[in-house]
Amino acid sequence: MTAKTILEEIKPLGQESYKKVLLNHGVKEPCFGVKIDELKKIQKRIKKDYRLALELYDTGNYDAMYLAGLIADDAQMTKKDLQHWAEKASEPLVGSTVPWVAAGSPHGHSLALEWIESKKELVAAAGWATLSTLVSIKEDADLDLAELKRLLQRVEQTIHHTPDEVRSKMNGFVIAVGSYVKALTSFATQIGEKIGPVKVDMGNTACQVLFAPDSIRKMEKRGSIGKKRKTAKC
Repeated sequence: MTAKTILEEIKPLGQESYKKVLLNHGVKEPCFGVKIDELKKIQKRIKKDYRLALELYDTGNYDAMYLAGLIADDAQMTKKDLQHWAEKASEPLVGSTVPWVAAGSPHGHSLALEWIESKKELVAAAGWATLSTLVSIKEDADLDLAELKRLLQRVEQTIHHTPDEVRSKMNGFVIAVGSYVKALTSFATQIGEKIGPVKVDMGNTACQVLFAPDSIRKMEKRGSIGKKRKTAKC
């Protein structure tokens, strides 16, 4: 199986209505508009394939790039691979495919800290999204809580002066820490209150930026604080 044969397989599955939604959310052409459920059927068949994932991502086709993240063997991904993926990603991929695979690799933490320093908006956004993903899947004992507190304070001090995509992912980081790291729930909520409402240009979509303290409190009401995800990929 090759990237070419998969492109031939998924092209007829594209839907113009779904493609329009994707383009409104920042996806760049080429894109077929294949729904995730259809891509997951292929994932179920392939399971993991490191080389094929790299080939699919390099096609530049959004649907293939998303599928690449689903079938990637995260443990085999090198720093060079992940850096390439971050540099090549469009807006939706920096909040999904790239952080999911990076967080599942041995390099997620170190790369996330490198990426948040990037002057490239989407790379920096991928860094914050990777940090959010890490706290959602790693046990608290494996996290540096002091470092997370410093990062939360950094968000408080800088979030309103960063580009839209970075601002959005910083806000998501506050929510993730408050939701998945029980020892820092109160601290993250306080940071969110100090930050206040976060404004992001969401383009031609109905999406809204969540107010971090409200999102964390909703998790508390559901009794979900501190419950980790089995996998970041969805």
